[in-house]
This record gives sequence, structure tokens and C-alpha cells, in this order.
Amino acid sequence: MTSDQASATGVGWVRGLAFASASVLIFSGWFVVTRFTVTHQLRVWDVAALRFGAGAVLLAPILLRQRLPAGAWLEGLLYAVLWGAPFVLLVALGLQRTTAAQASSIVPALMPVIAGLISWYLTRQRPPISTVLSYLAILTGLIVLVASRPTAGTTVDIVGYGALVLAASTWAVYSVRFRSSRLTALESAALICFWSAIVFLPVYVVGGLSRLSQASFQEIAFQLVYQGILMSCVALFAYNRAIAALGSGAAAAMMALVPVLATLLAIPVLHEYPSILGTMAIIVIAIGVVVAAKPAPRPAAVAKTAQRAVHPLPSE
Repeated sequence: MTSDQASATGVGWVRGLAFASASVLIFSGWFVVTRFTVTHQLRVWDVAALRFGAGAVLLAPILLRQRLPAGAWLEGLLYAVLWGAPFVLLVALGLQRTTAAQASSIVPALMPVIAGLISWYLTRQRPPISTVLSYLAILTGLIVLVASRPTAGTTVDIVGYGALVLAASTWAVYSVRFRSSRLTALESAALICFWSAIVFLPVYVVGGLSRLSQASFQEIAFQLVYQGILMSCVALFAYNRAIAALGSGAAAAMMALVPVLATLLAIPVLHEYPSILGTMAIIVIAIGVVVAAKPAPRPAAVAKTAQRAVHPLPSE
């Protein structure tokens, strides 16, 4: 039994499933909440300011408690460019010009495809045929999803979809780069919030980009809690605990539920109803992400399995 299998038994499995469900639910709701925000009083700049301003304050003890070397701070700056304020602004822009269902499908689904292609290029190791087929299924589902947009009769919003594709690309580069990082997930999150706040908040204030005065106190408080606390802290912690309890493959596969849940949440909150073709595309995308998230068998494990098939042990 592998360590992933051993950790996913009994109480640990139930606990890991609970953490994974919490992370997926928060991330799914983020697309709906952000879409609601950028189509009402607040702008994309306000979303980024609330998220990273609150996140920087809440995660500051992690940076104050540990003496990180200069290289770690520079690495955190790179992560902030890839998965910090630019990422949130790109997703928010895409949400403003498309729908919650489309954005929540394109970004999480396209990210593992781009990350897999980058890893394929860097390692020169061809992925399994099942992974290639899953990539094709995801891309096909995305094309159908864009074609089934509810605003029939209008042209495709190149800016909106381009922003979502670029957001998925920066997330993919971050994911590939973070695999070789010596930073922990919390250290990375703290540095991302820190650098995003340091660079973006002065521009936000001096440039007069704020529309917080036009929003109600209840909306600002809700966005502050959701963007700054739930997304920057709770979702990250829950996802890391899910990886520890279930294994990385199973935890990543849970992200395939994001477009499904986001689409369902968008119906009562945003009154966005997907078409039958769009619903079928989301299902295809979810299946493709689940297959792509399955870890490839290690060569040693494959060789051991083959050896046992030829020479089974007496106990077997």
C-alpha cells in the first residue's frame, strides 16, 4: 500500500474529503462572487485590492516569524507576477466580459493542460495516451463551451476569453515552477499577498481606481471576508490538508467539480442558465480534468507489478 493510499483510509480519508470539498466549494463560489462584484458597483481593481490587502495582513505573521533568505523574497515576487494581482485582474476581467460558468470552466480546466505541455517540453517525456486524450477532451469541451455562449448572435469577446486563457497560462507556469520550490504553500501565499499589496495598492490609491465609496458597507465586508480570508487563507489551507490526506492526484481531481458547482451556483445568484450544449461541454471538461489529474505510475512500480505478474509471490 502506498503512502497516498495509507493516508486516505478511515478517518483520514473522511477528513481529507471534507477539506477537499471545502476548498472546491470556496473556489467555485469565488467565480460567482467575483462575477457578481465586477458587474455591479465595484471594479476589478477593488477585487484585487480587497483580496491582497486583507491577505497580506492576515498572512504577515508567517513572514515575520520566519527569516526567509533574499532568494525566497525574489522567488515570491515571481510568484506574485504569475499568481498574484495580475492573475486575479485577468480572471476578473474575463468574468466581467463572459459568464461565471465559462470562466470557471476555462481557467481551472485549461491550466493543467498548459502545465502538462510545459512539463512535456521541459522533461522531454511523452505523457501517457490517456493524458493526451484527456487534454483533447478538455480542449474540445472548451471550444464547445465558447460556441454555446448564452449571448447568441453576438461576436465572441476576444478580450474576455483572451484574459481567461492568459490567466490559465500564468497559473500553469506558477504550478510548474512551484514544484521545484523550497517554499512551503503558506510561505508562497504570504509572499504573493505581500508583493501584490506592495506593488498594486499604491497604484490603486494614487491612481484613484477605487469605487469602494459607491458600494454598501455590507458588500465591502462580504468581499473582504470572501476575497481576503476565504480565498487567500482558508481555501489554500484546506487544499493543502486535502493533498496530505488524499494524495495529490485525488485532491487535484476534485478541482474538476469547480465548473459544475460554479455553474449551479450561478443559476440562483446570477440568473445565468447554461444551454444544454454548454452543460454537456462542462461535463466533458470535468471528465477530462479527472483523467488528467490521475498521477502516472512510477517506473519502479510498473516494473514491480510486471514482475509479480510473471512470478507471483506465494502469499498471492
